[in-house]
Amino acid sequence: MRFLTLILLVFGPWVQAQNTPVTSDSLDVVLDEVLIVAAKKAKIETDMKMAVSVDEFLASSDNISFVKRGAYAWEPLLNNMSTERSTITIDGMHVFGACTDKMDPVTAYVESNNLSDIDIKSGQEGSLNGATVAGSIDLKRKSTAFGRAKTWDGAYQTGFEFNNKQFFNLGNMSYSSDKLVVDASMSHRKADDYSDGNNDEVDHSQFTKFNTSLGLAYKTSDLSSLRVDAIFDQANDVGYPALPMDLSLSRALITSVAFKQFFEKGLVKVWDSKVYFNAVEHYMDDTTRPENLVHMDMPGWSTTYGLISKVNLKGENYTAEIQLNAYDNLSIAEMRMYPQDRSERTMFAYSWPWVTTRYAGLSMSNAWDISNRSQLNFGGSLGVNYNYSKYIEFNRIFHPEASQEKTRFLPNVYASYQWDNQGFNFSIGTGYGHRAPSVSEGYGYYIYNSFDRYDYIGDPDLENEISYEVNASAGFTHKKGGIKAQVNYFYIQNYIIGRILSAGSPMNYQSVGVKGYTSLDYATLFNFSLNANYSILQNVHWKGTLTYARGLDDNQNNLPFIRPLSYQTGLHYSYRKFGIQAALNGDLMQVNYSPEYGEDETPSYTNLNVSADYSFYINNYKTVVQIGAENVFNTYYSTYADWGNIPRMGRNFFTSLKINL
Repeated sequence: MRFLTLILLVFGPWVQAQNTPVTSDSLDVVLDEVLIVAAKKAKIETDMKMAVSVDEFLASSDNISFVKRGAYAWEPLLNNMSTERSTITIDGMHVFGACTDKMDPVTAYVESNNLSDIDIKSGQEGSLNGATVAGSIDLKRKSTAFGRAKTWDGAYQTGFEFNNKQFFNLGNMSYSSDKLVVDASMSHRKADDYSDGNNDEVDHSQFTKFNTSLGLAYKTSDLSSLRVDAIFDQANDVGYPALPMDLSLSRALITSVAFKQFFEKGLVKVWDSKVYFNAVEHYMDDTTRPENLVHMDMPGWSTTYGLISKVNLKGENYTAEIQLNAYDNLSIAEMRMYPQDRSERTMFAYSWPWVTTRYAGLSMSNAWDISNRSQLNFGGSLGVNYNYSKYIEFNRIFHPEASQEKTRFLPNVYASYQWDNQGFNFSIGTGYGHRAPSVSEGYGYYIYNSFDRYDYIGDPDLENEISYEVNASAGFTHKKGGIKAQVNYFYIQNYIIGRILSAGSPMNYQSVGVKGYTSLDYATLFNFSLNANYSILQNVHWKGTLTYARGLDDNQNNLPFIRPLSYQTGLHYSYRKFGIQAALNGDLMQVNYSPEYGEDETPSYTNLNVSADYSFYINNYKTVVQIGAENVFNTYYSTYADWGNIPRMGRNFFTSLKINL
């Protein structure tokens, strides 16, 4: 649905422009119309909670789950696959975390108040921004239209969450004139340790986060504009109860310069090009863990330069996007071990030995309206991936013939057919694609995994993962509601996963052994979701979601972090300025777990969440106040995806106030 919405937002105004005679006097109108329509996107909030984090908003999607190692920076799993198998971008820009433990996914470097929408594409439909298996998540920044009726706009939101004493402030503003647009945002969150369902404090679960962004756009002509964007994000004193280490500092600077040109005639409608730069630094240490026998620091750095250039085409029954995507990334991570006297250092190694990754890819997506009831979508990409390790001798300890540099070709293709008639809709699709091993999978050196308690070693000469995918959906919509079922199946050759190595001894005193990344012959993944909604009364609406997944390796053993049967159901009641929401969500018992990868059986659980909101005006400014409670019954539980079975937060009362300026 998000994909169809994006297509309508992007191509809808071009259809109107194509069918309307364009004169020199109307060029500004056409350009403004395009930008205004493109700016009307969903707010990053849920029915239950206004002041959600980006992670909480993504969790409302039925094809995204999370691995949690604490209360901050959850690792998103798209189609029950780890982040190595998905492409996560910010406005199409590639940003790579600097933490070998995946404690800084791309989603950690933005905030809900500087985003307008999150575009989620499943499987090979997500290959537009780079090679992928699971799909793509594109975090889209707010972009105000030129010359709108309201020159100034903005919002301020504050609130408090009682369980972990989290206090937050979120503010954003925008200015628009005929020639100039300014978008700015700022946010701050600070939280203490949270308490679980037994009212016990979960140590090392605190965090502090500051985020700010600025965007400046200037209309260089009637049909062109130049835009400069920057995001700065910093997190301090972040605890991870599931890990033996915490985060002292994480910092990111994400910048871009983009030029957009519209065309009044011809097949090409828009040409949009962007150059970007981002730098991430991440410092894990255990100075807050005096119980550790050996102290360790794990700093990491990631620097990326990139280019995106795309053109949008529009014919009578045909639309397309052609995109060139290129980037250069350098990833460095270190391990430093100290005795009790931290002024002395006893061991040093590179866990990411100065790994350079260069990628260039050309991709195309197409939509052809066969009739007013059916549409064919198809496309693909061809990418070239190059890796170079400055200190390959670390990898050659375990792989004597390891290549210092490696070039890979990554083809991806997909096709789908959609049919819609009198409320009934149906789709079927397929995909084929390659992905290269990640930096950790290819070049990681003694990366400690506290989940299964093994040190992991990369292999630079792993084969590409190759994915074969089929998907289908069927649904029915009516004026009072609708229902839709979706299913996909992945057969993945050369599936990369860790297996115990006979050679080598653990470096971390907490490790029980060493695993090397290796390729299975294949693995299979099956995902199913069922969504329904119904208007019981004019002011009472119900919606529900049911999801199920299963993952197996080539020996028919369970893959790790595969979601069990899960459900969400909720009621929303509104009356004039009041709104009340109640929702149940939970997982069934995880019986298809993987002991080989450190998993155990997790019991079922059910959560009840409630909230109420009231809207009113203060000096013509719309204001909304909300109160609510999560985990109302104070249930003690952990899920299949909670690292080391850390318990989730117990009962949490929250309040929020938002003023739209």
